[in-house]
Amino acid sequence: METYRELTEGRLSTDLAKNIQTLHRLLPIDRSFDLVTRDLYLGETPAYWIGVNGFCKTDLLQRIFSDLQSPGYTRDAQIDDLIRYMNAKIGFAQVEAEGNWDRLLQNLVSGPSLLFVEGFDQALILDARTYPARGISEPDAERVTLGARDGFVETMLFNANLIRRRVRSNDLVFAIHNVGSASRTDVAIAYLENNVNRELLETLTQKMEQLNSAANITSLTMGAKSLSELLVPHKWWNPLPSIQYTERPDVACSYLMEGHILILVDNSPQVLLLPGTIFQFTQSPEDYYKSPLVGSYFRLVRLLCIPAALLLLPVFLLITVYFPDLSEKMHLLSTAHPEPWRLILYVFVVEFVLDLFKYSAAQSSGHFSAPLSIVGGLLIGDAAVTLNWASTEVLFYGAVSLLATLSISSLELADALRVYRIFLLLTTAACGLPGFLTGLGLVCLSCLLTPTFGGMSYFWPLFPWNKKALATLLLRYPTVKAQPSKTWNRGPVHTKKG
Repeated sequence: METYRELTEGRLSTDLAKNIQTLHRLLPIDRSFDLVTRDLYLGETPAYWIGVNGFCKTDLLQRIFSDLQSPGYTRDAQIDDLIRYMNAKIGFAQVEAEGNWDRLLQNLVSGPSLLFVEGFDQALILDARTYPARGISEPDAERVTLGARDGFVETMLFNANLIRRRVRSNDLVFAIHNVGSASRTDVAIAYLENNVNRELLETLTQKMEQLNSAANITSLTMGAKSLSELLVPHKWWNPLPSIQYTERPDVACSYLMEGHILILVDNSPQVLLLPGTIFQFTQSPEDYYKSPLVGSYFRLVRLLCIPAALLLLPVFLLITVYFPDLSEKMHLLSTAHPEPWRLILYVFVVEFVLDLFKYSAAQSSGHFSAPLSIVGGLLIGDAAVTLNWASTEVLFYGAVSLLATLSISSLELADALRVYRIFLLLTTAACGLPGFLTGLGLVCLSCLLTPTFGGMSYFWPLFPWNKKALATLLLRYPTVKAQPSKTWNRGPVHTKKG
């Protein structure tokens, strides 16, 4: 008995009955209800069609088969040349011939249907596919007051069309790859031929080929997130994100025009942007729908929110617990100075409760999230102060830290800062000033060791230094000045051997 691998690596037979028998061995045709088959006659030539129910445009296939079975249309009782027959009789644009079993099955499970014809060792791939898809709407995580209201969806072809609609360039390329030995997930690499880092593109292409051939990579269970973790593996001490995501076509196209590479993953509305730097996570599309002065102001406010979200609560804990005299001079506490252990307990209770509110508001329905967070925060905050489980000052500084965290445009960066803040609170509560300095040093070390794809600098344009590029990242430039004529030099691409 031939194995599955041996069958898929072989070619079709000219005997239609043998090809049908092979199909039944490779596919659960009699057991899976969504696999639809049909015996046909094209004139006097037997044929066999198979497709996936729900992936095929039934009305279009009916018109194709109706024409092929009409004697007045085809006028061919016997088919002597399949390629000539395909070119002369099938008016549908997306049809091709293929004789390899593996590629045929890959197309079948992706949506196109197959037509096998007696006497030929090739089958026709009819790409009359359709996918269930939701409407193209603005993504919740990247809303803007002005601007476009469309967003990427789970169908890769739709996403490619949204990009092509904005970038009508003959240099725009969508290179297709497959990842996952079981899922065969389609992954497209989008770039501009004349405005891309060729070394980074070659590294990414080689990585995709390695993932495609890796036996232990069976599927991308979480779509774009799974692919990003395969491209840039993280250690547990590296919570900072390395690859930026976006669900907005206008954001993706702006990065594309600047020489970035986009990665589209089928079944995922997120598009990955390469290369990634920490400054990308501080930008928001809202900046570009405001005037340059207003956009620059809010961008600088978000940058200041990063140290505020990270350091405000740990510094408050350090001063009030270990430097009470300085705390009294700065009037950090309005009431009598509580015991150190009680202040530490207050801080951690408030940190936990605020995180709980944020998580519950994010997971609840949009109709209830805002009232839940506001009313719940007022009720529980007042009850915590009354029951002496927290103080008003701790609630205030905790709330300011939460607001600073929420103002950061990237959710992944905000979550990483929250992890860093909890770590600083633990080291500060345990060892005071030495613990705070040690924790801060470890946080900086973790940031410096954040991995990136291709080993490119995570802190570009600080390193390598690029004054003009840094200015465009820190300030919102007018459109006429914000369009580089060439790809920024980000330093060399480092590839790991083996």
